[in-house]
Amino acid sequence: MISLEHLDAIAVWAVDLTEEERERARRGIIERDYAKGSYICHRGDRLDYWTSVVTGLVKLGAVSAQGKSITLAGLGPTDWFGEGSMIKDEPRKYDLFALRDTRLAMMDRKTFNWLFQHSVGLNHYLVRQFNERLGQFIGKVEQDRSLGPAGRLARALLQLINPVGRPKKNGVVAISQEELGLLAGISRPAANKAIRDLETRGLIRTEPEGVRVLDHVALENFED
Repeated sequence: MISLEHLDAIAVWAVDLTEEERERARRGIIERDYAKGSYICHRGDRLDYWTSVVTGLVKLGAVSAQGKSITLAGLGPTDWFGEGSMIKDEPRKYDLFALRDTRLAMMDRKTFNWLFQHSVGLNHYLVRQFNERLGQFIGKVEQDRSLGPAGRLARALLQLINPVGRPKKNGVVAISQEELGLLAGISRPAANKAIRDLETRGLIRTEPEGVRVLDHVALENFED
């Protein structure tokens, strides 16, 4: 189990829980470490935990029947995921892969189900989460059909600074160009070129700690 202070640090939804709900939540969460390059779960596996990234970076994806690797989402610190599989009590329909050394917070099924049945605060968060994810995946379909490398990289960046489920950030994404390319589904040279393109347009700036978003609105509307 984790402390209440740590719960507040990794879960923005915790502030809307009652004291009893907060206590149950923290008692039902453990943490596990995964090395860079390892699978957290494969498509078709059962992962009976509602899960969040504490530190690190996770790729949610799949492999097509033709063997093509498909990135569905990039998941960073304080991103909670897997609530759909928990609610439907089904195996995962995607792979989870650690792009760097990663620590996960994992809430067991019994605790999640109790909160889902009793907590108004958690359910409000889940509704916002489902709505946001739906918008992201609709955008993902559009992106794969119409956008070039720079546009796809811009969308990958935006997903990592999405405010739903995250504390407010300063606009800096701690990520390498290689990792961005993996999340955008483009090669490292294409990612380098796309970053230079977005930087020239004044939308982002590369810094020692990662990539800073300078114009969120323009980046969201960017199409190459």
